[in-house]
Amino acid sequence: MTDFSPSPETRFSNRVENYVRYRPGYPPEVLELLCREAGLTEASLVADVGSGTGISTDLLLKSGAVVYAVEPNLEMRQAAERLLTGHRGFRSVAGSAQATTLPGSSVDLTTAAQAFHWFNQPGTRAEFSRILKPGGRLALIWNERRMDSTPFLRAYEKLLLNYATDYAAVRHENTGAEALAGFFIGPCLTHSFYNEQRLDYESLKGRLLSSSCAPAEGQPGHESMIAELRRIFELCQENGTVVIEYDTKVHLGR
Repeated sequence: MTDFSPSPETRFSNRVENYVRYRPGYPPEVLELLCREAGLTEASLVADVGSGTGISTDLLLKSGAVVYAVEPNLEMRQAAERLLTGHRGFRSVAGSAQATTLPGSSVDLTTAAQAFHWFNQPGTRAEFSRILKPGGRLALIWNERRMDSTPFLRAYEKLLLNYATDYAAVRHENTGAEALAGFFIGPCLTHSFYNEQRLDYESLKGRLLSSSCAPAEGQPGHESMIAELRRIFELCQENGTVVIEYDTKVHLGR
């Protein structure tokens, strides 16, 4: 199949509204962990890199910290600005993982949530090292969807494998222990928390179409994919909803 939007910086531009409405957030335990283990406080300066529509930024702002939401995609950055401009600590930054535009040694914590697999890792590591203060911490965070814990999740995974353009190549699970060990300086501790979304059919459809590898309306395979999604939903729904289960992974180190 053809990848209709090969650039990580632009491939979500036509997915923004679905991304805002239907992507999962992160459980509160993530923020509790960062406060406890990474020293996140209201006095902290945080760089949330690849911040997208601001899902992770919103969580970080609950600490009272100043959060620089660094995002190269204009449409996603504008969505975050619409949602978060009222927060005292929110700062929107047009920048990338390799060129955040932030001053050197300026932040206490750098985070990347649901974005790390898009980064050029050597260039990103150099930039993160540049902007972190001495002793600063780094957290990589993402929701890892369970693929086979229920009949619905097995069917949904099969749908993605059959219809999504480059799904197998861009999964978070492709970021293994070796890549993480090569990115962090010193030990990296991994924490896992349960997370879920309970979705009716329209929400499930929006969740699917928020994925950059799912054919959008008008693209080859879209209509048959949506027909299969409807079939799966009707087969697996209970009381009008299905559940997507996640393991929220937090990789924390320096």
